[in-house]
Amino acid sequence: MNIYEEVTQRIISQMEQGVIPWRKPWAATGKAISRATGKPYSLLNQMLLAKPGEYVTFSECHKAGGYVRKGEKSQIVVFWKWIDKEDEETGEIQQIPFLRYYNVFHVDQCEGISAQHTADLPVNPATADETAESIIADYVQREGVKLEHHEGDAAYYQPAADRIVLPLLKQFTETAEYYGTAFHEMVHSTGHMKRLARLDTTANFGGEEYSKEELIAEIGAAALVNFCKLETPASFTNSTAYIQNWLQVLKSDKRFIVSASGKAEKAVNLILAGR
Repeated sequence: MNIYEEVTQRIISQMEQGVIPWRKPWAATGKAISRATGKPYSLLNQMLLAKPGEYVTFSECHKAGGYVRKGEKSQIVVFWKWIDKEDEETGEIQQIPFLRYYNVFHVDQCEGISAQHTADLPVNPATADETAESIIADYVQREGVKLEHHEGDAAYYQPAADRIVLPLLKQFTETAEYYGTAFHEMVHSTGHMKRLARLDTTANFGGEEYSKEELIAEIGAAALVNFCKLETPASFTNSTAYIQNWLQVLKSDKRFIVSASGKAEKAVNLILAGR
């Protein structure tokens, strides 16, 4: 039995024990937050605000002893406010949602105040591994894949730009989880048309083809983590949970795992290039 068959069988064995909750392996940072509360804004407001960091209203800035620099432009934060309205026919009071907004400024646009909330990063962050780093460096250089790290809350591969984006190493608690995330996106990149031509440009998020690709990427990542001797029970369980989630889209048919395992083997062989 080769490593891919072994990993596949272990994944299936774990899944047969029941539903396993998946957890995001990195601490989320890089969000737009309210300086007054320290809490992130809603997803909609995250998209409306131009950059991560703390935001204040004009009055909040003034109360904190600062001021907004002359010429700085505000941005809006929206929220739903429920108002009572009486039905003219029945007399019943109904609550009607009403979209409101207020203006905010990034702390960088202000003088006399500074950010007061720090990112909740792991106390004991993951550490770099020489073998894994060598595999990553060799692959991206050989294949010309762009690799970027950003302190934020996203890990993805962008086929159009042939680019991998990862959170920072210090955002991860476990070394195996960081490299598992990096390897996952690297396996995706092997599907580019100029490599294994596996990625379907018409695949929709959550659809069958997308789900199959996620299985390939995670099985490949698990195999690479195992190859680097970084695997831990927690990291393998989380990989299993991730696969289990996507397998639900495929009606929990475990045959898809076996099929994905073969494609993952080709992807890993490309990444390792004869190691």
